[in-house]
Amino acid sequence: MMESIIPFLKELQQNNNREWFKSHKTKYEQTRKEFEAFIEKVIAGISTFDTQVVGLTSKASVFRIYRDVRFSKDKRPYKTHYGAFMAENGRKSSKAGYYLHIEPGNCFLGGGLYRPNSEQLSKVRQQIDYDAARLREVVSEQQFKKTFGGLTGSQLKTSPRDYSGDHPDIDLLRFKDFLATHFFDDKIINIGDAEYVVNRFKVMKPLNDYLNDALLFEDEEPQVNF
Repeated sequence: MMESIIPFLKELQQNNNREWFKSHKTKYEQTRKEFEAFIEKVIAGISTFDTQVVGLTSKASVFRIYRDVRFSKDKRPYKTHYGAFMAENGRKSSKAGYYLHIEPGNCFLGGGLYRPNSEQLSKVRQQIDYDAARLREVVSEQQFKKTFGGLTGSQLKTSPRDYSGDHPDIDLLRFKDFLATHFFDDKIINIGDAEYVVNRFKVMKPLNDYLNDALLFEDEEPQVNF
């Protein structure tokens, strides 16, 4: 059970200042431990179908609650959500993985590649150029569409460099992020339903596999499924 996490975050939303946080540090530490324990269960579940997270810990996956406000106009010192990214090397990973976001009224799970650097984006586009059929199969699969709706992410308004506007897969090549997102009710967190989260991450795995396969290649041609 994790019934204290959502109420704590609601209070933090209303009292996002250092004085309040200091006086509620014990509550914060309690809820963080609860979240980390939940993430351990999620990692254990993902490990049954994705070896990249085997041996991963919650401490390597959970993001800090403290905001970096040095270059931000928003000077609120704390995030008002808990987040964790589960992939090889945890939250510091540059690979496609699994993200869990806990925020009152805005809980969601997601995955894929968010804001890939130019080299990564080039590799994914090269993979699409060679084998878009595999990606289309992944995102059009019935359970994937039911769970995530489809592939999402920011897109170019024009065609990317080196690709013609009449490329048969220009709709996929325009993506700058390659994401899948599923929003869910706060009660899933309140009751600590790790199985709910893991089952949806399992549906996401083929997307992560496609993206991570693309990132593996440097000077070689991407994998093509025949």
